[in-house]
Amino acid sequence: MAAKPAGGKPPAIVIGLDCVTGLQTARILADHRVPVIGLAKNPDHFACRTKAVQRVLQADTSGPGLIQALEELGPGLGEKAVLFPCTDMSVALLSRHRERLSPWYHLALPDPEVVETLMDKVRFSAFAQEAGLPVPKTFLLRRRAEAEEAAHQLRYPCLLKPPMKTPAWERNTKAKVFRVESGEELLALYDRASQWAEELVVQEWVEGPESNLYSCNCYFDRHSQPLVTFIAKKLRQWPPRVGTSSLGLEVRNDQVLAISLALFRRVGYHGLGYVEVKQDSRTGEYFIIEPNIGRPTGRSAIAEGGGVELLYTMYADLVGLPLPTNRQQRYRGTKWIYLRQDTRAAFHAWRRGELSLAEWWRSWQGPKRYAVLSWRDPAPFLYSLRHDLQGILPRSRRGDPPKVVGAPERRVAP
Repeated sequence: MAAKPAGGKPPAIVIGLDCVTGLQTARILADHRVPVIGLAKNPDHFACRTKAVQRVLQADTSGPGLIQALEELGPGLGEKAVLFPCTDMSVALLSRHRERLSPWYHLALPDPEVVETLMDKVRFSAFAQEAGLPVPKTFLLRRRAEAEEAAHQLRYPCLLKPPMKTPAWERNTKAKVFRVESGEELLALYDRASQWAEELVVQEWVEGPESNLYSCNCYFDRHSQPLVTFIAKKLRQWPPRVGTSSLGLEVRNDQVLAISLALFRRVGYHGLGYVEVKQDSRTGEYFIIEPNIGRPTGRSAIAEGGGVELLYTMYADLVGLPLPTNRQQRYRGTKWIYLRQDTRAAFHAWRRGELSLAEWWRSWQGPKRYAVLSWRDPAPFLYSLRHDLQGILPRSRRGDPPKVVGAPERRVAP
């Protein structure tokens, strides 16, 4: 058996290091002196330049190769490691193969049936309506005739998306959801997107600005008790209206918290959870937009920035270490900023006359946590910046890429 990892703590395996969520997760765990190993489909991604990990292994994190890679890695770890999947596809794979991995890994997930229900947008909508949870009107589209029927019944605008993102969807579009303004547009988009997914979901839009979008990040233990909860809201997102958060703010909203707790308690939940809830500006009602389960999210770091140790609580609970004392939200007004995306979102709003330069500046003030920028771990930000600049400069002027001092050696598994 391999020697116990340095630092005396079992390792954490961050699956999907090659994304902002994976980068943030690795940094948070490393700050707690947890040895971290990163798995990445693209080890050349800027996030894989972090010094928060001991090594980076290449693996197909969205396909069967992930399970094989973990089975090869497990016996040499010395003790059970904690899995931190950072994408929906990796969560689904780990859930379906949990028994194969159990000799070497801790995995915080509810029963497989619960995982499938909460991850599949169609099944979740049906479950939520039966349970009396607030969700927008939703239709499942398997044939064009169903799309035509929905087009006549829906109130516009609405959203079109797959029940669950698949490799085929991601190969064809970077959008996780499309906003549709009319029945004609819905049918045209259905004809195109139905080539990427066997089923599609169309859901009525909940009216209101980006600041009406709230989220609850949480962790439930094996007994379905919430050990940590943290409420935040969006201030801006990119792309506008249907994108992901670029600027978030921690807030207090007891109604959002109550809705989130009711959802997870209803299913006997275990693991990291995230619920996005939107308040309808016309009626004041709150609607569940979607849950994300079993993984950190891009906004997990806002909890850590606000003094709430969300991810380390899960780690400590699974390996039997004392739970951190900082598990209660104190409402410090902490912000989370993805500088690259929020610059784009703010510039877009400024060009439309929706944001003044003074308001833009004020929106970045106060205690904050950055998505990529870290003075103690600068290489990911510098590589990301280099990539952005290469996209702007004419190809003939780019020359050789600059060398970033201090980037960690990347060990890539064959």
